[in-house]
Amino acid sequence: MSRRLFTVLAALVPAVLLLVLATSATVPLVSMGPGPTYDTFGAAEVETESGEVERVPVIDVVGRPADETAGSLLMTTVAVRDRLTLVDAARFWLDPAQVVVPRDQVFPPDRSRDEVRESNAAQMVGSENTAEAAAYRHLGIPMQPRVEGVEPDGAVAGRLQEGDVLTSIDGEPVEDATSVVERVGERRAGDEITIGFTRDGREGSTTTRLQSAGPDGDPDQGRLGILVGDSPADGTDVDITVDPGVGGPSAGLVLALAIVDKLSPGETTGGARVAGSGTILPDGTVGSIGGIRHKIRAAHEAGVSEFLVPAANCAEAVQDPPEGIRLIEVSTLGGAVEALETAASGGRPPTCG
Repeated sequence: MSRRLFTVLAALVPAVLLLVLATSATVPLVSMGPGPTYDTFGAAEVETESGEVERVPVIDVVGRPADETAGSLLMTTVAVRDRLTLVDAARFWLDPAQVVVPRDQVFPPDRSRDEVRESNAAQMVGSENTAEAAAYRHLGIPMQPRVEGVEPDGAVAGRLQEGDVLTSIDGEPVEDATSVVERVGERRAGDEITIGFTRDGREGSTTTRLQSAGPDGDPDQGRLGILVGDSPADGTDVDITVDPGVGGPSAGLVLALAIVDKLSPGETTGGARVAGSGTILPDGTVGSIGGIRHKIRAAHEAGVSEFLVPAANCAEAVQDPPEGIRLIEVSTLGGAVEALETAASGGRPPTCG
């Protein structure tokens, strides 16, 4: 082998190795960018036990007729891409629609991907529950506290069951989930407590001793070991189904608006194509979310004309937003409904910036 050929080969081998590493070895980075959008007036795809995929309404009203909807009301998401190669990271870093961040910011080192996914799914369920409660309160529907879950080893395991409506604690009426939590919170571990309830229209009661909140809370604090939520006293119910993989708490505002639209006359969106994001509390307070700029861009790519932005996210939202989309500032569910009605009538709702 000639000296010149040997020199060329010696130079090529490291270059080839570097190319292989750059295109195959992963780096501790993830990219974040605009994700899919989902119309809450439409249907979600779910897999049945037989493995088939069927489409079911995202918002399905039970117990009363649902009002017709028009336009679109989109949930927005952030797409997170993991296991990036060096080439992938460089490509996303050059893309103005993407942000490349250390992996630990999205997937904490002390938690697995599955644990993060399960946490996001649990937050989504909580978001659905608070969206229902906020919508019912906004519409003035009378509420009642209902058992949503019972811990297998809880104080009332085998006594209360999912679906029971709680009517009293120690003979005093309870009107909603908040009053149940407050009344139990006044008691200590070991205290005896009597709970009145109805099940399938029949009244009943049970007496038990409160358990300790354990090492994760005040050990002297009493707890029942149930999950309690509010449900409409008039029999109205709403089933919420989102596409698998959608998680986190930030869909609360849009879900609440969709429920309001389904349970009240008229069109909340005015027939327009609207999107938004924001957490929500049972009292209708809208909270901040992450990835607002990615979600606005996702909405813009989906042809949205109005985007609902939590007031706490406005400062970030106005940083180089896409053209042709109006950023409506909201802080409560009632304010969001009013702003959309104003926009639909040709008025000027409050905007960011």
